[in-house]
Amino acid sequence: MVQYVHDLWCDEHGQDLVEYSLLIALIAISCAIFIGAGRPAVNGIWASANSQIVTANGAAAGS
Repeated sequence: MVQYVHDLWCDEHGQDLVEYSLLIALIAISCAIFIGAGRPAVNGIWASANSQIVTANGAAAGS
């Protein structure tokens, strides 16, 4: 029984799968945090671009 526990403890098969899964989870969480934090800035950029397009469209149409 002691040998079985020792072998189970020292067995490294599938270890890389766990490490890659943790790495992917860390990357996904980081992306979610950065996207959530950057949303107001991106909305501001889109609002500014939209305003400039509307202004240019109005000037081009002659109104």
